[in-house]
Amino acid sequence: MLRKTCVGIACLMGVLAIGNGLYMLYTPANWYFAVPGVTTTGPFNQHFIRDIGLIFLFVGTAYLCGAGKPALRTALWTAPSLWLSGHALFHFWEVAVGICGPSALVRDFPAVTLPAALGIFITLWAMGDGRRAVSTAATR
Repeated sequence: MLRKTCVGIACLMGVLAIGNGLYMLYTPANWYFAVPGVTTTGPFNQHFIRDIGLIFLFVGTAYLCGAGKPALRTALWTAPSLWLSGHALFHFWEVAVGICGPSALVRDFPAVTLPAALGIFITLWAMGDGRRAVSTAATR
């Protein structure tokens, strides 16, 4: 049951990340004005938004590939989870140093902190599941 849940979370996060990345690449100005809070972080920068869009494509692809390749799952899920966690920590840092108010954390939670937390959760599960698979194979 937990395996299905974790793989399902990875698939959902993969599809959403790829969708976000494509949106950022295809219409960066629309993305800039559509996502709550983005306009308060600085002026529109098409190049920067497209750079981050590419990262989201990689993040999504890694989650989807990990869902389909159990032997590579830990590595494929660790990389995007680290990036998402760094992104979330950066948002906390902005609040800590006074760039944003604490309300930004609440506003950004669904798109920033929650994906990082879910990524950490499924990656830790994949690490344990990989160890169990290795120890089960070794006892055969």
